Amino acid sequence: MYELKTKENESSVIEFIENVDNPKKREDAYKLLDIFTETTGYKAKMWGPSIIGFGSYHYKYESGHEGDAPLVGFSPRKAKISLYFATGDAERDALLKEFGKHTSGKACVYINKVADINVDVLIELIKQSVTFLQEKYPN
Repeated sequence: MYELKTKENESSVIEFIENVDNPKKREDAYKLLDIFTETTGYKAKMWGPSIIGFGSYHYKYESGHEGDAPLVGFSPRKAKISLYFATGDAERDALLKEFGKHTSGKACVYINKVADINVDVLIELIKQSVTFLQEKYPN
């Protein structure tokens, strides 16, 4: 049976951020922590060893695969900062056009630093993601 690696755990978010090598990235992690906490109203939790997540939802795919994931989150990685938002909503793509300097993969949006993006759009992306996932996966 497949075991999810990214599970909510009791590791310290602050300790994780304090261990980010790059001082600028650490500073950005604290900014993001404030923005995500304020916007979602959820307490930050570690998911796996390196994702800071907010809230959670339980998903179940048609394949039968199911699990829990944070509604939104971020990770200050060595190369870039990964932002985690819901996928599958057209509103996300529209918001990303106004977001600022970023690249995006299937599930992640990558930024170099907070100064490169429009924080107001970040807040909208967070709200949109939380609303979309709570409607798609009600408790």
